[in-house]
Amino acid sequence: MTLDFAVILPEIVVSATALILLVVEMVSRPRRRTGQTGHAPALIALLGLLVAAGLTLAALGSPPAEFQSMARDDNLARVLNLIVLGAAVLAVLLAWEYIPRFSALSAEYYALLLLAVVGMMFLGKAVELITLFVALEILSIALYVLTGFDRHHVSAAEAALKYFLLGAFASGFVLYGAALLYAETGSTFYADLATRGRGGFFALTGLGLLLVGFGFKLAVVPFHMWAPDAYQGAPTSVTAFMAVATKAAAFVAFFRVLQALPAVLAAVWAPALAVLALLTMTLGNLAALRQRSLKRMLAYSSIAHAGYMLIGPVTGTADGLQALLYYLAVYAFMNMGAFGVVAVLESREPVAPRDADIAATEGLFARKPLLATVMAVFMLSLTGIPPLAGFFGKFYLFSAAVAAGWTWLAVAGVLNSVVSAYYYLRVTVAMFMKEPEPTAAPAPPVLADSLALALTLATVGTLLWGLFTGPWLVSLGPVVAGL
Repeated sequence: MTLDFAVILPEIVVSATALILLVVEMVSRPRRRTGQTGHAPALIALLGLLVAAGLTLAALGSPPAEFQSMARDDNLARVLNLIVLGAAVLAVLLAWEYIPRFSALSAEYYALLLLAVVGMMFLGKAVELITLFVALEILSIALYVLTGFDRHHVSAAEAALKYFLLGAFASGFVLYGAALLYAETGSTFYADLATRGRGGFFALTGLGLLLVGFGFKLAVVPFHMWAPDAYQGAPTSVTAFMAVATKAAAFVAFFRVLQALPAVLAAVWAPALAVLALLTMTLGNLAALRQRSLKRMLAYSSIAHAGYMLIGPVTGTADGLQALLYYLAVYAFMNMGAFGVVAVLESREPVAPRDADIAATEGLFARKPLLATVMAVFMLSLTGIPPLAGFFGKFYLFSAAVAAGWTWLAVAGVLNSVVSAYYYLRVTVAMFMKEPEPTAAPAPPVLADSLALALTLATVGTLLWGLFTGPWLVSLGPVVAGL
C-alpha cells in the first residue's frame, strides 16, 4: 500500500519543528551562559507553525484524501488545523517575553506546545477510534506538563496534578467507550459504526463513556471541576492556548463521532447533549459572577462558552457545524486577546501568584488607554454585543438551534448571554469609570513587541470577523456540504 505522506504533511512539519527545537537546544545550551535565553526557539516554533498553516491553506478546497485509512484530510480537518495553528501562533507571541520571566527552558516549552498542536490536528483528522485515542493522549500529556511549567509556584504544580489525575480518568473512559463500540461493531472505524451498529447496549454505553471523556476535555458540566484551578495555576500563555485550541479539536472530533453513529442513537444523545449544554452555560455564567480573579472569571466564562458551542452538535445539521466552526474561530481571537491583557496586568514579582484581580483593571484607561480599549473590545465581543464577532457567533448558533427545532435551547442561550453581560461589563466599567487603587501594581510602561503584535492580531480578528462576517460564512459552506 502506497503511503501518501502529503495527507499529513502539516502534522509532519510541526512534529519536525518540535524535534529541531530540542536538537538545537541540546547543541547550543553548553555554549550559553547560565540563565541566558534567546528568541531563537520562539522564532523556530513560529516558522514551523506558519509553514504548516501555508500548507493547509494550499490544500483547502482540494478533494479529501486518507492516510492508511486512519486519518482523513478534508476541508473540515483543514479548517480545524487553521484554527489550532492560528491559536498556536498567538500563544507563541504571548509566550515570547512571558516564559523567560520564570524559566530558561524556552525550547522545551515550545516543543511541548508544538506536540500538543500535533495531537489536536490528528484529533480532527482521525477516522477511527485508536487514532482518536492516541491523538488525545499526545495533546493531553503535553498540556499536563505545560500546565505545571512554572516550577516556582505551588499553584502551578497543584493545577498540573489535578489536571493529570482527572485527565487520566477521562482517558480511561474514552478507552473503555471505544472498546464497547468495538464490541458492538467489530471495527474501530467511524464508517462502520453506522453500518454495523444496531444501537444496542454496548453502543449506548460506549457512547456514554465517550461523552464523559470528551466532556472533560471540553470542560462541560459536570466534568468541569479541573478547569478553574488549571486555568488559574498554569502560565497565562498556556491557559489561553488550552482554553481555545483544545475545545476546537475536541468539538470537531466529537462531531465526527456523533455523525457516524447509528441514527437510532440520535434520539438519545441529542437530548442528553442539550441538557448538558443548558447546565454548562448556566453554571459557568453563574460561577463567573462571583469571581475576583480575572483568570478564574475567564475560566468559568470558557465553561459557559463550551455550553454555547455544544448547541452545534445538538442540532446535528450542516448549519450547526458551520456555526460551530465560525464560533470556534472568533472565540480564538477574543479569548486569547483577553488572556493576553491579563498577562500584562498580572504580578511580575518572582514569588507572587501569576494572576490579576479585577482591581488591577481599575483606572486602566487613564494609565494605558490602548490596552483598556482592546480589552473592552474582547469583553464586549465575549458578551455578544454587535457588531463584534462574538455577537454573530452566538447568533448563528442560536439560529441553527431554532431551525433544528431546539428553540428552548436557543432561548436559554440568549438568557445566559444576558447574565454574562454583568461580569464582562464589570471589567469594562472598572477600566473606564473607576480610579486605580493606591496599592495597584503599575502596568508596564511599554508592551513587548511580540505581545503588542498578538493583541493587535486578536483585536483585528475580532473586528473583521464581525464586520465582514458574510464572506467568512460563505467560505465555510463547502466544508460542511454533504453532511
